[in-house]
Amino acid sequence: MDAPVPDGADLSALIARVAASRDRTAYAALFKYFAPRVKAYLRRAGMEGAEAEEATQDVMLIVWRKADRFDPARAGATTWVFAIARNVRIDHLRRRNSGAASTMPELDTEEHAPSAETLMLADEREERIRMALDGLTDEQREIVRLSFFSETPHAAISSALALPLGTVKSRIRLAMVKLRAAIGNDS
Repeated sequence: MDAPVPDGADLSALIARVAASRDRTAYAALFKYFAPRVKAYLRRAGMEGAEAEEATQDVMLIVWRKADRFDPARAGATTWVFAIARNVRIDHLRRRNSGAASTMPELDTEEHAPSAETLMLADEREERIRMALDGLTDEQREIVRLSFFSETPHAAISSALALPLGTVKSRIRLAMVKLRAAIGNDS
């Protein structure tokens, strides 16, 4: 089966290793985890395939170059990476709309970083989601991990776990009801 999904502490530790010693293994793990998620975010935000791929590469390059600027006291690793992704997306939109890609200055993620309140709220939400996931059965948690974190299609989950497709969909539906209830009660 797939490797376990890293938690916030694992991701922060990987960024710290990149910052401290330019650890290529740590960066490869960050890239493997974040690149597909960043690309999916950019696609949902309206970027076309090639542009989303280019922007994802830009995001991951910034993560490599500016890992030493990551402060786990200010934001979780996921929040930090997606703040970079948001800024890169805005930069790409500006370039596209202005038609002057070569004259646009590079976005400095620190200057455009989300407010401390935004980061704190995002971290609190991330923690509520993690706690809500812990409240699911092992079967539901595995299916949610495959469906939402690994973005595996329901039919592929059905095949991988040797479960009927209806059972997979039912478990996802029940897990989502539990997650919404748990997160809604904490809000």
